[in-house]
Amino acid sequence: MTAFRRSFRDTAETIVTAVLIFVALQATTQSFEIDGSSMVPTFKDGQRLLVNRFVYAESSVSLMGEPGYLFHGPQRGDVIVFAPPTDSETDFVKRVIGVPGDEIDIRFGNVYVNGVAADYVDVNTDPRGYFVYPITVPENEYYVLGDNRRASNDSRNWGYVHADDIVGRAWVVYWPASSFALFN
Repeated sequence: MTAFRRSFRDTAETIVTAVLIFVALQATTQSFEIDGSSMVPTFKDGQRLLVNRFVYAESSVSLMGEPGYLFHGPQRGDVIVFAPPTDSETDFVKRVIGVPGDEIDIRFGNVYVNGVAADYVDVNTDPRGYFVYPITVPENEYYVLGDNRRASNDSRNWGYVHADDIVGRAWVVYWPASSFALFN
C-alpha cells in the first residue's frame, strides 16, 4: 500500500471516528445555561453545563432500574433539567426532593421527606401556597426545589414535574472553565 493510500485511510478513519463521537454526544447530552439564582450555591447565573439525557432514557425493558427507564429514574438529590410547567420558554434546573410515593412536608422552615429532614441544602424553606402539606408525590411525578429556596420558582409554586417533561440530569459544569465540576 502506498504512503498516500495509508495516509488517506488514516485520515478517513479519524474523520469517521470524530463524526461518530459527535453524533453520540449530540444524542446523549444537551448544553444548558443557568439563568438566575435559584440554584445558588450549586450553580451560579451564567454557568454552562452539560445535561446527561441518556441516564433517564425510556425503555420497554429495564436493564438496571425501574420499568420504563433504561437504567433508573430520577433519584432524590439529583439535579435535573426539565421543560417548564409554566409559560416560560426556557428549561428549568432544580433538585429532586421527592420521588413517586414520597411524603413531603414543609414545617418550621424545614423540608421533610418520609418524616426525615432533607439535608441537600441547609436553607430555610417556606411552604408557599400551591399545596397543603403534607403531600404524597403521585406516580410519574417529581417534587423539585431550587437550592436557593428564597429565590426559587419551584414545586411550591406550580406543583409536580411529570416524568415526560424531564430532559436529563446535570452532569458537568464546563463554563467558565474555573467552575469546572462533575456531578454524580
